[in-house]
Amino acid sequence: MDDYRAVNLANWEQRAPAHAASPDYGFDRFIDDPTYLSDVVRFDVPRLGEISGLRGAHLQCHIGTDTLSLARLGARMSGLDFSPAALTEARRLAAATGTDIDYVESDVYDARAALGDEEFDFVFTGIGAICWLPEIRRWADVVASLLRDGGRLFLREGHPMLWSIDERDPSKLAIEFPYFERDEPLVWEDDTTYVQTDATFTANVTHNFSHGLGEIVTALLDVGMQVTLFEEHQSVPWEALPGQMTRGDDGEWRLVDRPWRLPLTYTLHAVKNG
Repeated sequence: MDDYRAVNLANWEQRAPAHAASPDYGFDRFIDDPTYLSDVVRFDVPRLGEISGLRGAHLQCHIGTDTLSLARLGARMSGLDFSPAALTEARRLAAATGTDIDYVESDVYDARAALGDEEFDFVFTGIGAICWLPEIRRWADVVASLLRDGGRLFLREGHPMLWSIDERDPSKLAIEFPYFERDEPLVWEDDTTYVQTDATFTANVTHNFSHGLGEIVTALLDVGMQVTLFEEHQSVPWEALPGQMTRGDDGEWRLVDRPWRLPLTYTLHAVKNG
């Protein structure tokens, strides 16, 4: 497991520029329309609450479209990611839109040191982030360390039930992969990515990690946080199960056949107790 970070970094370094160039991330829309928000943030605007004037940290911010969207809702944002290529694209987008965002290169587990002594009003973590981290309790420690007393975690993530489904067989929903956290990663090899692109990739191995809902909630409780919202969704922002999904007007993908069978994502709020 020790090489998971280097393996995943090589993968993201190649894919970040392709993601920024893809119409799926919509850099041109952000530049042309100062009110435009990412599909991920727009979906959860009703759950975010008022963030104008608040100081926010976005962990695993990738190329910064969600970070920029949060800034457009009035928050003063910092973004953190371990990929220099991703941060190059994030800074380019912020500059092109005239948005003041502080981007910091760091592994998530080192975020407290990387972001200095500042305490944040909220920490945001978006879709497809914590599956790259081997230990959810260490992640919860970092989140709590970044928040002021009364500060809030806002998390929307892929549901661990979704991660357990074998997407390679479009004829059925078959549970094939771990639901619970394990010491060893799931090792994948894939020369594609989840957006439209003609780019060719050579760093194609990734290491992913499962975390059950109980493990995530318990980790947050153990570090002194109180869960204040938990909502499961029947949709996800990308075609997670190819051949079984359709895209709605909101940009979200849902199962065509009986979508109520499977939770695909969830939103969680947790507050740091003073």
